Amino acid sequence: MNKIGQLLNKKQDKLLSIYFTAGFPALESTNEIINELEKSNVDLIEIGIPFSDPVADGPVIQFSNSTSIENGMTLQKLFNQLDEIKNTSMIPKILMGYFNPILKYGVEEFCKSCYNVGVDGVIIPDLPIYEYENYYKDLFEKYGIHFIFLVSPQTSLERLQQIDSMSTSFIYAVSTNSTTGGKADLNLQAEYFNKLKSNLKRPFLIGFGVNDNESFSTACNYANGAIIGSAFINALTKNGVLNKNIREFINEIRLL
Repeated sequence: MNKIGQLLNKKQDKLLSIYFTAGFPALESTNEIINELEKSNVDLIEIGIPFSDPVADGPVIQFSNSTSIENGMTLQKLFNQLDEIKNTSMIPKILMGYFNPILKYGVEEFCKSCYNVGVDGVIIPDLPIYEYENYYKDLFEKYGIHFIFLVSPQTSLERLQQIDSMSTSFIYAVSTNSTTGGKADLNLQAEYFNKLKSNLKRPFLIGFGVNDNESFSTACNYANGAIIGSAFINALTKNGVLNKNIREFINEIRLL
């Protein structure tokens, strides 16, 4: 079974997913970060595919994207890196990125590469549901790759139900209509989160505005867990030893 499916079968609450951009802060730091996150017992890892023109990302993730590209990161390089740890890293991995690099790589070749290196799911924010369903759904299913949809406070009930019916793992609930890295009082979105809880059969994780133990705990009160990106990327740039910075950040999130 896909590792995301295995995870959700045994755990449904306080799920912690960590996002970082591949090739940041250094080109060869990708696997080091993955290994340390796995040792720190996070539940999921979202690996960003660097892109020059991100739409929904704030300045921190934009900086990590541009630095990664300058470092020489490419989609093929990322697959080569993941191939090195496919037999030793058991944590569920999700690739998150925009559709253009995937289209250029070749969608079926992308799905095949994901399967070969142990990627379990993808998040492609700018691929419309219609195009996914009519042109690409069969390819992702052929290779057992979960496609993870995003919802926002503006998502209609009809669209929520459509996304819920098409989802095979969890749903990414954007907390606010903003870019990543901002601060948000998640309790102000209680009505929205309760709407999701009442209408979704699939688990959902809250992202955007989750950056510390307090916001992670709040998110877990409403959802099955949360996604942290910008705050973690900031932790990667701190002075000191990378592995130690990662461990300390995760411990602070979970107050271990």
